[in-house]
Order: sequence, then C-alpha cells, then structure tokens
Amino acid sequence: MRDDRGMDFGVYVHVPFCARACGYCDFAKWTDRAHLTDAYVEACCVDVERRVATGELAPATSVFFGGGTPSLLPPRSLVRILDAIPRARDAEVTVECNPDTVDPEKLATYRAGGVTRLSFGVQSMQPHVLTALGRTHDPENVTRSVAWARDAGFDTFNVDIIYGTPGESIGDWQATLEGVLALAPPHVSVYALTVEPSTPLGRSVAAGAPAPSDDDQATKYELADDLLAAAGLGWYEVSNWARPGHRCLHNLLTWAGGDYAPVGCAAHGHRQGRRWWNVRTPERYIERVRRGLDPEAAHEIVDGRDEEVLTLALRTRDGAAIPHAAAREARALAADGLLELDRGRVVLTRRGRLLATAVTARLLVALGESGDFEALAAPAAGTRYD
Repeated sequence: MRDDRGMDFGVYVHVPFCARACGYCDFAKWTDRAHLTDAYVEACCVDVERRVATGELAPATSVFFGGGTPSLLPPRSLVRILDAIPRARDAEVTVECNPDTVDPEKLATYRAGGVTRLSFGVQSMQPHVLTALGRTHDPENVTRSVAWARDAGFDTFNVDIIYGTPGESIGDWQATLEGVLALAPPHVSVYALTVEPSTPLGRSVAAGAPAPSDDDQATKYELADDLLAAAGLGWYEVSNWARPGHRCLHNLLTWAGGDYAPVGCAAHGHRQGRRWWNVRTPERYIERVRRGLDPEAAHEIVDGRDEEVLTLALRTRDGAAIPHAAAREARALAADGLLELDRGRVVLTRRGRLLATAVTARLLVALGESGDFEALAAPAAGTRYD
C-alpha cells in the first residue's frame, strides 16, 4: 500500500511536551503545558480524521512520533493517535522515548497498539556528562529500558548518543560507546553536540563558556565509526549506523525527498515539491483544529534544483548522482580523499563525512556555475533498503 503515486508515504507526529528542557535543544517543546495533553491528543486525532476524509492521507508506510518527549503521553493516548492514522500492513512505527518515562506496561501497550520501533534518547552513559547536558536519567535506567523493550517484543530499536559535550573526555566517550554496545542495539544514532544560539547552551557559550571543539568531535566521530563498525553496525547516513534490516525507513524516506504529512504543532510535511509546517505552539494548533481551520502556518516550494536534494543524498551511504558539469570537481574531491566514485555516483569517505558541509558546498558551486541541477538524484523514495 503506497500513496497515489505508488511511493512510500510517511506521517510525522510531533509531541511537544517535556518534563524538563535540555539546555542544548531548540526543538518546539514546553515543560509547562501538561494540562493541554488531552486537548492536544484530541486535536491530533481530529486533524488526522479530517485529512483521511479528504483523501490527503494515504496509508502510511512509516509513522514517526517525535518531540518533545512522546513517551510522556499516556500510552493509550499515543495509541489513539496511531489508530487514527491509516497504515500499510507492514508499516514502521517509531516512538521516541526518554528512559525516565517508560515502564514495562507502557512499552507493552505500545507494542500491542502497533508500534514497531523505539528510539531511546540516551545521549551518554557517563553520569557527569548527562548532568552537563541536563538529562535526568542514569545509565541504569537505559539498561532497564532496553531490557523492558525486548521483553515487550521490540526486536528493533535505536539508541541516540551525543559526543562533544564540554568536559567529556575521550575516555568518557569510549565508555559511552562501550556501554551502548553492551546492550547490543540494532541501530545507533551518533550526533555532535551543536550550539544553537536560542538555547541556554548557546547563551552560555556566547557569554564565554567553552564551546565544543571541532578537533575533539572529529576524533570522537572516528572512534564511534571504528567501534560501531567492529560491532557489526554499518553507517548508512553520516550520523546513523545499523545492523542489516534495521535501518530507519522513515528517515530514509525523508532523506530521499519522499512525501510525508505533519500532525501536531510545529510538525513539517512534504508532498510533490511543496513543504509546509504547522503553527508552532500547542495552544494555536488545538484552537485551529477546534475551529475547523487548517493548522498550516506557512509553506515553500522545493523543486528538483534545490540544493537540499544533493545535501541529503550525499549524507547517505548510497551517495548522489553528479551531472557531467560537476565531474571535474568530484574527481578533485576524490583525489583529496573526500569522495569515492562509484558507477556514476559519489559517496563520502570517512574523512569526507567529517567535512560533509564543505564537500557539499564545493559541488554546489560547480553545479551553480553550470546551472545543471537536473541530474541530481537521491535514492528513490520507494526504495526498500537492506
């Protein structure tokens, strides 16, 4: 079951509630809106039902609950939203979870309700690093949560970790990697700590606090790549590693420029070159749905010449097709050890992954000078991996 063009189709559900705000996070989330939970769930369900009635929502091949902290919702409330979404029989359904907010009953309810995949926000296995990041869980919570997930029948899940926190040593990072690998996860996402100006971390750095070091983060990325590869997890996107059969289909869909619908405040959608996003706050989303209005805030048109096509494709293990006009620059980047040339496509080397932004910029300059963007291609949105 695919959308009306025979392609995969995704649904992203944004849950904006958090028990505590992490100092580095700039996503749309609130710690003082728990009283809106029931009204928000109702609005999400009504929004979905209206879009199903008008034919805007095709059966989804992937559904992703992100946040915020989706696992803060009562489990039956989350499943209620999921039940409203038409899905393909083999749809992937992911829920992001904080290890502090799950228990065996909640995970069993998810599994019985159709959730197929979990993503645990672990960030570190070192208590002092967790404290620096503003996280409330401890490594023991992570171990328990993973055990409960397996007991509930989840055979695929992700562990998110962050490297480069000021005060995190190489030894700390290695201990985090080893602690995560001891859990035998089928998928691991590894992100560099990024300083966003609007966050408490950003304001602290602006006031003179130490910022993450580029050299330190490069060393930690290479260590992660070594240890994850040795454990049987292959990289398939710059920040993601998985065992065969456990790649995140929803993320693959978005990286390939596929179509997906937004549910909830601040959620983004894309369909046939049109990208849009909903109003940012839960109050406005609830009110607009209650009044029978579209919650869309704004949109933009994205055509095949958009640089995002190349940027996203190049981040993946499948790489990007490069037009003849950029072939000379691609060969130069390959000679510098930043790209590999593979049957008309270019794939980042590990050194290239560390410099992905600069590599992409050089290719975009070459393409911009020629005006030849037409042959850019990400992997097809309907492609099944592994």
